[in-house]
Amino acid sequence: MSKRNGKPEDQFFSKLKRWMDGEMDPFAGKLESKPLREADIKGKNMLDPDMLNKEEVEAILNDASRNKQMKTYNLFYKLSSVALCLLLIALLLLNVSYLPKFGSAENPTENEVVQRYVEQGMDEVGSVNLVSNMILGYRGFDTFGETCVLFIAATCVLVLLKKSEKEIEEEKETDWQYEPKPDSILQIVTNILVPCIFLFGIYIVLNGHLSPGGGFSGGATIGAGLILYVTTFGFHKTQRFFSEKTYEVAKVGALCLYSVTMSYYFYTGANALKNIIPLGTPGHILSSGMILPINIFVGLEVACTMYAFFAMFRRGGM
Repeated sequence: MSKRNGKPEDQFFSKLKRWMDGEMDPFAGKLESKPLREADIKGKNMLDPDMLNKEEVEAILNDASRNKQMKTYNLFYKLSSVALCLLLIALLLLNVSYLPKFGSAENPTENEVVQRYVEQGMDEVGSVNLVSNMILGYRGFDTFGETCVLFIAATCVLVLLKKSEKEIEEEKETDWQYEPKPDSILQIVTNILVPCIFLFGIYIVLNGHLSPGGGFSGGATIGAGLILYVTTFGFHKTQRFFSEKTYEVAKVGALCLYSVTMSYYFYTGANALKNIIPLGTPGHILSSGMILPINIFVGLEVACTMYAFFAMFRRGGM
């Protein structure tokens, strides 16, 4: 059955597949190259795509005054954007209207949720840092979602910007363009600073349940150290200890272990089962149950994401 004589739904799915494969424009038709004559152009407001080559069709499509479909789409897009913004503003104003009046003596200093965090957080979660109790314990589902967002963002960047093996082989001769010029002063300073940055980042991660810090801030510090090192010494030297394989193991492994840990907490909490993981002694480095490992998982995820963004946007590869 030919496309021309086929069912309407078959033609629709055929066009949809061609569009997803990048073979056609939804507002055009066929983009096969055909000779263009001046006689075919004169006196026509909308040209037949079958008579034009791809560049000429794209020029017409971008001219909204000559393309009714594009003009209608642009109008719908603008009206939808305005409607969505107005709806968001209305919802925010509605939420604000339910808030207690600012400065009123009747306003509660602590509601029942905050009171639970403050009074029972150490006994139930085991962390001295009440903020860690909240974001990694009581609201662990939200934090897990944020970590998944980081993983998805880095994956999307890899998909969009990563070069193929063929392109990498072809560009090996020009790979020196991505390497920094040797600077003895900068290299000496980096050799001194980077180990200190890494140690400080690890300290922030490991003490997130005892003092201000945790996986997000510690991971950002470690990621900044990696970026400083690759900016000074280049990708080839950085790959000696942080290659693409190391990146994949650290990033995927951290998210998988985090997922297993949170799944256990979700299952026990939803079924009112007792948590068998000991909380330890509050104030000790090995305490607060699984908050310490979770901080490590989050720190690895954040550090790898920061480094991936820098490497992919600068070089197109790890």
